[in-house]
Amino acid sequence: MSTPSALGKRSRLVEDLAGQITSGRLPAGVQLPGENRLAELYQVSRGTVRGALSELQRRELITTQTGVGSFVAFDGMPLDQGVGWARAFAASGFTLSTELLSITAERDPELSERFGIDGFVAVLRRRRTGDGHLVSLERALVPGDGPLADLPERGLVDDSLTATLTAAGLHGVSGEQWISTCALGDRAGLLERNPEEQFLHAVRTTVDSTGALVEQVTSLLDPAHFRFHLRFGAQ
Repeated sequence: MSTPSALGKRSRLVEDLAGQITSGRLPAGVQLPGENRLAELYQVSRGTVRGALSELQRRELITTQTGVGSFVAFDGMPLDQGVGWARAFAASGFTLSTELLSITAERDPELSERFGIDGFVAVLRRRRTGDGHLVSLERALVPGDGPLADLPERGLVDDSLTATLTAAGLHGVSGEQWISTCALGDRAGLLERNPEEQFLHAVRTTVDSTGALVEQVTSLLDPAHFRFHLRFGAQ
């Protein structure tokens, strides 16, 4: 039976290694030090090391090969969509730049019928990693009336759509998201990829407490850098 002290040491070891993995300091494919070396580095028992490695494996951050060792398996970017893509990337330790491509007035008959809105403002952005690699293209539709009617002329607050929606008094409380895959097709040029290349295709619709539309975001995401994790039931 593990003592509280041992559990605390294991937890600290798990969080330290998980932080190094998700921040990229321990990139995918790298072999972790052996159990003896980790026990020496962190001044814990081998049992504590084995428990920590089991937890990292459960989180799908590492893979362990019997007789060989443990290797970093995580190559994605953890995302909390509740705080917006850019802030989630920054919190995960990745360098990411956002390029605003356009802010335009647009129409969407299907969304208009669903939410009773005549027109929308479309915000088109793409994101690059620190090495210049384009990894996502995002088109956000927000209500084109009320406080956002002049958004194409005045631009985003602090270069952030999340901050812009908050300043306009729009607060999302619920919604739905659909995820599939698709070939880039005529959008390939914006991502500097081949039209046949497959990307994740995510459509997220967020509404406020009254059921009114806050935003609908359609994203194309490089599957080499993104993955989605869903928890359900009692935690």
